Order: sequence, then C-alpha cells, then structure tokens
Amino acid sequence: MIPFNEPYFSGHENENLKTVLNTGQITSGGKFSQFCKSFLEKELRGSTVFLTQSATQAIEISAILANIGPGDEIIMPSFTFVSSANPFALLGAKIVFVDVDPNTMNLNPALLEKALTKKTKAILSVHYGGVASDMPAINDFAKKHNLFVIEDAAHALGSTLNKKPLGTFGDTACISFHATKNIQCGEGGALVINNQSLIEKAEEIINNGTNRMAFLKGKVAAYTWTSLSVGSQMSEVNAAILASQLPNYKHITEIRSRLWYRYQERLLPLEKAGDIELQKIHPEAEINGHLFYLKLKDANQCQKLQSELKEKGIETVFHFQPLHLSPAGKQYGRFSGMDRFTSFDSSRLLRLPLFAELQPQQIDMICDNIISSPIF
Repeated sequence: MIPFNEPYFSGHENENLKTVLNTGQITSGGKFSQFCKSFLEKELRGSTVFLTQSATQAIEISAILANIGPGDEIIMPSFTFVSSANPFALLGAKIVFVDVDPNTMNLNPALLEKALTKKTKAILSVHYGGVASDMPAINDFAKKHNLFVIEDAAHALGSTLNKKPLGTFGDTACISFHATKNIQCGEGGALVINNQSLIEKAEEIINNGTNRMAFLKGKVAAYTWTSLSVGSQMSEVNAAILASQLPNYKHITEIRSRLWYRYQERLLPLEKAGDIELQKIHPEAEINGHLFYLKLKDANQCQKLQSELKEKGIETVFHFQPLHLSPAGKQYGRFSGMDRFTSFDSSRLLRLPLFAELQPQQIDMICDNIISSPIF
C-alpha cells in the first residue's frame, strides 16, 4: 500500500515536547515560539511573523486588517479551501469568485478587471500546490485600484517567484503547518505581515483584541480592549514540534521537489500524447513539491483511474470542490464572468502520493501503472 500522504517527523519532536512539559511553559511565547518566529522572519527576508493556531486564523486576522465589513467585496478563486472565503463572509462581505488559469489552477489576473466594482476592497490569491500565482500582475492591479492583497500561501513555504519567497508579496499572507503540509506541527499556521503599517494592529488582534503589546513596551499605562479578535496564538506545545522541523525545511523542500520532477518526467510522454495535462510552472518560479496532480479527460476517466490505482494499493485523492457551487458559496458569493475552467478542471484533477519518505522507485511503480492503464 502506498498512502497518499505521511506527515514528516524530524526525530527531535519528543525531545522538544519533554522540554516544554518539564518547564511547564505550554502557552504561547516560550523559547520554541520565539525560535520559530525568528526563523521564519529570517527565511521570509524581514517580514514580520506571528504564529497562529492555523492558517485559517491568519486569514481571519488578515480580513480584520483589511477592514472588511458588510457590503464589501473580495475577489478570489473558487478553487480553494473554504478557509479562504469563510472569514470574509463572517464579516458580512460578498465573495466574488473568478476563474482559474488552467495551467496552474491559480487565480487568473486577466479576469480581475471584470470582477472589479466600487465595493471591491481586497484580493486573495492562492498559491495552489505551492506553485506561484502571478503576484506581480495581481499587485500591479491592486496598486492601481488601492486594494488590499492577501496571499493564501498555506501550501507554499519554500516556494519562490523571481527568487522572492511566496508569502512576501501581499500586504499579508498565511502559511499552514497542518499535518498535511511539508513541515507540520499537527495544527498550526503563521500570519505574515509585509505592510509594516499593519504590525501594531496585528499585535492587537492576535492578543485577544487588546493593546497588551503596547502596554508591555511601555507605550500605555494599562491595556484594554481595542479591536476585534479571532483567538490566541500557537501554543508552545505545537511550536515545540514545529521547531524540531523548521531547520530541515530546505532539505525537505529539495526531497519533495525531486520527487515532483520525477513524476513530471515520467508522465510527460502521456501529456505529449494528449492523454493527460500536467501543472505548468512560471519560468522564474521555484516549487516546494507540496503536491503533484494530473488532469484526465473528464471526471469519469478520473474516477476510473483512481479505482484502478486503488486496486494496486495506490491511494490517490481529488481536491477542492469549487466554492461557488456549494450552498454557502451561493449564499455568500457570486461567480464573475464565465466558469470556463474551474468546475471542469477540478472535476478531472487527481492528486498522486507525495511525501518526504516516498521512494523514487515507488513513483516509478505509480507511473508505470498510470501509463499502462487501459483508459488511454
């Protein structure tokens, strides 16, 4: 049996957890939290990082920082996890979904103009699978129309565009350390602040909506409730697990990227024959090997291949169902323009096993089974 995913463990998790339990410092702010924050800020080239309980929470904070409220609109792709949209709906905003670029399954910036209205306040762009969205084009459009930009970089730690880390292009970004991600701590995330004018407000939100940080810095005599909030920070327990893995993240990125390119090389003949489609990467982008997928002719063929691989002991999975087709998506959002690719391409997309312990020969076996499938 080849599972779809196995969480990565460095081997130092138990040691760090024992340290946390022995010191009794289990809430946020301990030495492991401080290490993770400093490490990420260095890797993200000076951006300010706040550890959160999840990437979802980082988007929730971003929505408050963007001053989203009733009647506002935010543009995003429909092909994403519900966490990308839910925070804005909770604040009373309307979600405006746009079609994806079929090469990457990321937001197509060419469609932003038609989605823009007087109510548009922000753009959320997802780096699907750790493959970069066209952030220069998105930022140029946002600057022209004075829009807030949020990067959903949940998949993207270790990926770059024009040698710049993903997560450092928008006003804010989120990163996920969920157990399904390259580097994980079970449940956890990070809020990345690239617009330095937002730091003080972000500190208030993440400190339960108070000016506690200003108090600790001696700026105010007492701290009080000053802002909306969405919860507390990552616990020291989760940070201890994360701290055991972060020093290895570049190595894990290299391993997973090599596996990604092995899939790509082995399956390229099928694409050239017109039997499948593979994800395309911007020539100036570097990937982190977060996930690998192929697109079949249609949903029926996709299901057949999945069944065949399951019989051979190979676990594969589909991914996001377009949000605009969901009950909540119809209630809280609308689709702008034509749905040329989002629904059709997502229905025929199949993700293949990819994790750090996966062996090259296992990839060869998976690819051999795909290439020899009678569906082609």
